[in-house]
Amino acid sequence: MSNRAALLADQMEGSRDWTLRLLSDVDGEDWLYQPLTAGHHILWICGHLAVAEHLLVITRCLGGGPPDESFADHFPIGQPVKNAGEHDWPTTEAVLEKMDATHAEVIQAIRGMNSELLEKPAYGLNGAEHPHYKTVAGAVAHCSRHEAFHAGQIAMLRRLRGKSFLR
Repeated sequence: MSNRAALLADQMEGSRDWTLRLLSDVDGEDWLYQPLTAGHHILWICGHLAVAEHLLVITRCLGGGPPDESFADHFPIGQPVKNAGEHDWPTTEAVLEKMDATHAEVIQAIRGMNSELLEKPAYGLNGAEHPHYKTVAGAVAHCSRHEAFHAGQIAMLRRLRGKSFLR
């Protein structure tokens, strides 16, 4: 493992720790609370993080297969989020388990990356250049930023539900 891979893994772990703190007191209807039609709810964000983490690191950087379709189909990227009454969402437990398992696999993969791999090109869908990064290291760094972005949404949804501010 290169020092850069260790740093990237540590950044990913920091982003995940923040997300988990924000989720620590989410329960019941908070998981599917949507202040706007077709807006994100916390359950969708968590499922999306699992799917995106797999796509960014396992699929695009390491050439692994796509995420499990039976799970990923609930969390399509770039499409409106169906509200609770329109969709049969996986259980909170199933989403959190997938989120945890995917993250563990991704962290292990990142810690196994060497400097040569980190500098290789990473591609977007269908081999096209991705708008946010050019290399494997960039994809991994983007994955951490992506999680932090969605953690901010979870923080906002928590506050809208009357939960306390967390640092």
